[in-house]
Amino acid sequence: MEYKVVPFVASISHTEKNKAYVAATQLQALVTQFAEEGWEYVRLESLETYIAGDNGCFGFGSTPPRTTSISMVVFKK
Repeated sequence: MEYKVVPFVASISHTEKNKAYVAATQLQALVTQFAEEGWEYVRLESLETYIAGDNGCFGFGSTPPRTTSISMVVFKK
């Protein structure tokens, strides 16, 4: 069995009324694209990761460390 994992970030405008539908439509398009290449959708995974802070330049523009969640779509062949 072969697996492929690709990142997924829905692009939703703040003016969209049905944000969940827009995200679902984008995910469906991604699944369809890979299905046409012979890949079968397995699941959507969430990966939590740590992003180091940045000291900026002389303290200006510094950012604290933080965690973030990244969505990954898993396919198999």
